[in-house]
Amino acid sequence: MRFLALAVVLAFVVAACGSGDPGSTTSSSAQVSATDPPTTSDQPAAEIKVSPAADTTDVMPDAVVNVQVMRGDLSKVSVTSAAGDELAGAVSGQAWSSTARMKPDTSYTVAVTAAGPQGGVSTQTSTFSTHKPAITATYGIVYNQQTVGVAMPASIQFDSVVTDAAYRKKIEQAVSVTTSPKVEGSWCWLDNRQLMWRPKEFWSPGTTVTIKAPLTGFQTGEDKWVAEDLSGSMTIGRQQLSRVDIDKHQMTVTRDGATVKTFPVSSGKPGEETETRSGMKVVIGKQRDMIMDSATVGIDKGEPGYYKVDTNFNVRVTWTGEFVHSAPWSVGAQGSTNVSHGCVNMAPSAAEWFFDNSIPGDPVDFEGSSREFKPSEGIGVWQYGYAQWQQQSALV
Repeated sequence: MRFLALAVVLAFVVAACGSGDPGSTTSSSAQVSATDPPTTSDQPAAEIKVSPAADTTDVMPDAVVNVQVMRGDLSKVSVTSAAGDELAGAVSGQAWSSTARMKPDTSYTVAVTAAGPQGGVSTQTSTFSTHKPAITATYGIVYNQQTVGVAMPASIQFDSVVTDAAYRKKIEQAVSVTTSPKVEGSWCWLDNRQLMWRPKEFWSPGTTVTIKAPLTGFQTGEDKWVAEDLSGSMTIGRQQLSRVDIDKHQMTVTRDGATVKTFPVSSGKPGEETETRSGMKVVIGKQRDMIMDSATVGIDKGEPGYYKVDTNFNVRVTWTGEFVHSAPWSVGAQGSTNVSHGCVNMAPSAAEWFFDNSIPGDPVDFEGSSREFKPSEGIGVWQYGYAQWQQQSALV
């Protein structure tokens, strides 16, 4: 009996020790297997580096935003303005870089998602803000969504000068023109405010022209930055060409190569300030009724040559005050003598016809004057031969 009792005690002790022995091969059903992966909270996080760093201010609009995953795998990047506009970018390996410029005076949020070395997902968010310039540069797509004549260039016009050749070069590289059908042509600067794309020859009627100017974040002067992207289009209408022979006092209008009208006219009388300019001009716009005041071209009241008259059917061909318009007071001189202050005078019925049948972009070729039309005095792209025009590019 003593041996039986001892055996029972020993068996109990062995069983009790076996249940807690770390070297035992026995395990409870609740124990985690050594081959199970660690929990997400135990996984090392991805290491993410963002530039500009969080809370950075005064970042220049042309700076590049960079995101790099130093440890782990990049999954997603978004850089979004306060207005919800997303900044374009591209991935290369485990890095992301912006490919567009930013809007000045704007807050951006960078959100990055990456997987850690062992698969855990990490998300990092930060914000920064861009520089607030002294001046926000503005511009427009001229004659957007209009039907225009065969001489009208695609035009981007800035409201103030683009002061530096380096700025003009970067802007010219950023803009584009698409035509249907495809046409040979070139972007060039008419002056430091007007960037224009003209075809090698006049457009063919029916051509469609699309202009894209993604200029947000481009600099145009000292602390002067653009804050918007613009695009536009125009359609080329019928082909109409007018020729004004200043010496013979006659205008001839052709359409699609056929003469449709011939009118007697009176142009600018001889004189350094009054002679009508000679050269290929382009219709800029029309105004049915207006007051022509010589004070707008520097001849004030009381000075020789001063005038202030009401005129009708005004078709503008230069910024310097040259129009084709109705002039009933000079009908007697039309066809024989030049008596105007630089405009082309026509009889009321002739002027009305020309007004009704002209559209912006129609070419008007003037010949017979020693006073030459300067390109910047109007839409002067056709004062250049094509090779000369190409030399006006900021990329040359």
